[in-house]
Amino acid sequence: MRSHWLTKQQATIKPPLFMSLKMESCAACGKTDGRLKACTACKLVKYCNANCQIAHRSEHKKACRKKARELFDLKLFADPPAREDCPICMLRMPFAHECTYMSCCGKFICVGCVYNLTRAVCPYCNTPTPRDIEEQIKRSFERIDKFNDANAMANLGVHYKLGENGLPIDHSKAAELFQRASELGSAEAHLNLGISYQFGKGMNRDANKAVHHWQIAAMMGNEFARYNLGCAEGNDGNFDRAMKHLMISAKCGHDDSLQKVKEGFMLGRVTKTDFEIILRAHKASQDEMKSDQRESAKSRI
Repeated sequence: MRSHWLTKQQATIKPPLFMSLKMESCAACGKTDGRLKACTACKLVKYCNANCQIAHRSEHKKACRKKARELFDLKLFADPPAREDCPICMLRMPFAHECTYMSCCGKFICVGCVYNLTRAVCPYCNTPTPRDIEEQIKRSFERIDKFNDANAMANLGVHYKLGENGLPIDHSKAAELFQRASELGSAEAHLNLGISYQFGKGMNRDANKAVHHWQIAAMMGNEFARYNLGCAEGNDGNFDRAMKHLMISAKCGHDDSLQKVKEGFMLGRVTKTDFEIILRAHKASQDEMKSDQRESAKSRI
């Protein structure tokens, strides 16, 4: 007779996938038929329609907010995207104050390539360089009109904010340009818009909106926004979150962040192992942004 006992091999065979799937149902009414849509904030539960989602909100709100914060923090504290390379020397682009916006082609070029030009033309598009500041500003406005150039908006916003390159100090105009550029995806604009909200320059002071724009800029890879977030968290007493931000920006080569991490290490808020990792990563990032040409240019500025 054939045995009805399962062999060891048969006993370890897993059931088909469709047998192990849990039947999904609407969190409010329990229906399983129809197309269910997940809660957009937390992804924990699903609903068959908007009415069910509204009816279930009071019961679900607390867990939803908690999970949404956790999901947001995963994105916020993830490794930022790598900085782009200079389109001329192909080395990692330095920080914004060591780059120049080219109003002819809309490219950012590192200080080394700008200050070592052998001809009075843009090294990227070969367009003759502006004769003076007025022509440079005019070209930037033209790029906004023709191409809706976010970099031109952010760059002009800084000029209005500081009252430089022939433009008057106009915080309202600066904030308007930062707002437009941020909507087009400029990390630099998000950084400066956050600063405008922080100090109430050109708009009402709003600390929450300042943090919001810095968070967006930080997730896009802006180290200065990340540093501001670390300082804001530290001022609120959230030292663990502050150190997380500062360690990320320090690893990207940001000097002020490294100094804050060092202070955190002295206070016991950063472990010796983590501090050593940060020091090595900071040096590696700095080395990637250095070149003899750039160092020579900085010495002449």
